[in-house]
Amino acid sequence: MHMLNNYFKKYFAVVLISLFIGFTFSPIINANSVSMQSKKVSEINSLVIIKDNINKNQRDQVYETSLYFSSPKTTKRGSNIKISLQEETSQTLKPNQPMLPVVTKVYILPFKSKIKDLNIYFGEVKEKKLLEPLCLAPEPIPIGQIDIKKQQIKNQQSNLEIYPKDHYNYYLNSGRYNDEIVNYLTLKIYPVQYEPINKKIIYYNKVDIILRYEMPDKPSNFGDEYDLLIITPTIFSKELKPLVEHKENYGIRTKLVTLNEILWGISYPKEGRDRAEKLKYFIKYALEQWGIKYVLLVGGRKGGVLNPIWWVPARYSNIVDFIEYSFLSDLYFADVYDSEGNFSSWDSNNDNIFAEWRAGKKDIIDMYPEVNVGRLPCKNKEELIILVDKIIDYETNTFGEEWFNRYIGVAGDTYPNNNEPYYEGELSTQASFDYLEGYKSVFLWTSTGSFSSEQDIISHVNEGCGFLMFSGHSNAFIWSTHPPENNTWVDAPNCFNMDVFKNINRYPIVHVSGCWNTRFDSGILVMINGILREGHRYFIKTSPPSGYFSYEWVPQCWSWSLCGIQDKGCIAITGNTGLGYGINGEDCLSGKSNFIELQFFKSYSEGMDILGEVHSNQIIKYMSEFPPMEDKIDCKLAQERTLLGDPSLKIGGYPPKL
Repeated sequence: MHMLNNYFKKYFAVVLISLFIGFTFSPIINANSVSMQSKKVSEINSLVIIKDNINKNQRDQVYETSLYFSSPKTTKRGSNIKISLQEETSQTLKPNQPMLPVVTKVYILPFKSKIKDLNIYFGEVKEKKLLEPLCLAPEPIPIGQIDIKKQQIKNQQSNLEIYPKDHYNYYLNSGRYNDEIVNYLTLKIYPVQYEPINKKIIYYNKVDIILRYEMPDKPSNFGDEYDLLIITPTIFSKELKPLVEHKENYGIRTKLVTLNEILWGISYPKEGRDRAEKLKYFIKYALEQWGIKYVLLVGGRKGGVLNPIWWVPARYSNIVDFIEYSFLSDLYFADVYDSEGNFSSWDSNNDNIFAEWRAGKKDIIDMYPEVNVGRLPCKNKEELIILVDKIIDYETNTFGEEWFNRYIGVAGDTYPNNNEPYYEGELSTQASFDYLEGYKSVFLWTSTGSFSSEQDIISHVNEGCGFLMFSGHSNAFIWSTHPPENNTWVDAPNCFNMDVFKNINRYPIVHVSGCWNTRFDSGILVMINGILREGHRYFIKTSPPSGYFSYEWVPQCWSWSLCGIQDKGCIAITGNTGLGYGINGEDCLSGKSNFIELQFFKSYSEGMDILGEVHSNQIIKYMSEFPPMEDKIDCKLAQERTLLGDPSLKIGGYPPKL
């Protein structure tokens, strides 16, 4: 049985009830390790800034350019062929369809621009015969699923005349780029197409692009009074005053607004159908009037059984997938505008079901963030005081400390039983570290034996590190992974015993993959709701686990437990509020959870040093490569990625004042 501490004893009665109906904890068995192979991750998302090179005296603008591509490279992979391109930014990943190179270009346009025409002219058509069929894109796998069978090559290619059917696609979104609200025009080009009937690829070495767009009638004017907006219930206001003073002292212009002022329209306009929408409308007001960049939501779940009650409102997305009908998404509050510059309601069909994607219904959502949102889901003043003290200490004392320049990656074989020498979590932690210049690495991997128990993590984290990454499986209770080709589990500390860490005042920023690790509505009330809703079925174990076996009833989710330790633990964490998805085997870094993980570290490597900006850019990069309205799982992965922490946090702290 997993370790129990004093905090857990408060909930022991719940566990006894569960034991009565047949639930037992799974034992942990360690296994021997084997070596792994490494893989270099490719660069992605070339940005082109158009907005700074325009004729401001004309509404109609024209942009022309040409792109050049090398000839496709073919690589034998088993009985199939993999096509790659030097300039590719990703590959087509529609399950069980051919994998082919994609080149993504992202053009930054003025806010509220309108696309009048986008023409792509391809150069000379070239052909190449193939002796074997192309590799097919794998099915995304729930990260809670471990019984993985090796993918079988399916005979679906013969039904295609040509793939992909279109030479290109483009998407227009509104979002934040550095300190401005802009339009993102994402152009996805397919320089290689496949004709399975003729067993050949056709490709192009050049494309000419002619973009015609219209400038807005008048430029949008945003205020410039505050940088950080803190939204809190009145009960927490006093405890936040030291944080406001600290931020102001370092030049972060900060405005604290209580929830009552927003919901009751005491000092500000009042709009919205429910509490969450009222809050989002206020964020829009604050962006337009004050020019805020960062929004810190202070408050977690307050109560409620059938319907949650919040200190600060939350929004549930209603994308229905494998076993899950809804999940939390703070991206809702960050996405202020749609692609035309209107309020982004996340309810395009106006049925009061937000971010809906189920049989016959789909809300069309922009999803690109205009503000950087983070949350401290505190349930009481004591939790808040701990986090405020840690934020102030981190930003004041971290700069120049040697321990900050350490990276710790914890991982193993995320999907065993696929008979391939690719350990997905280990590949992901290595690829993430490759973006960090000047950092020392500590890889705690099951394949090398450096990660065989939670003590391996504790001893290294206690020495301090700037970044701590976990790539594997999780639920609200615990994070775990596997030894190579072995279904047994190797665990990190669970949400009840985070006090085992002794990294006094050496707080890492944590990045964690898996399922439900950042489900900040967890608690006994969720379990009661589940029993009322499902009866005895709530205690039936599924794979991946849902309900009771996802540990949604623990008093604090794994991520928030790691944040909330006084003087120890982490300073902030990014993770998933719902079921995560990955790709197993050799292509594991090409999409889904591992891909979005890498974008965090790539964004940091590009010079971003404010946590909320890195987090937002991570999501933007993912959505640019995998447009969320084209794939339900991509949409969910972007929406569920959540930051628990201060979005205005200076990564590595501020230099000492002279």
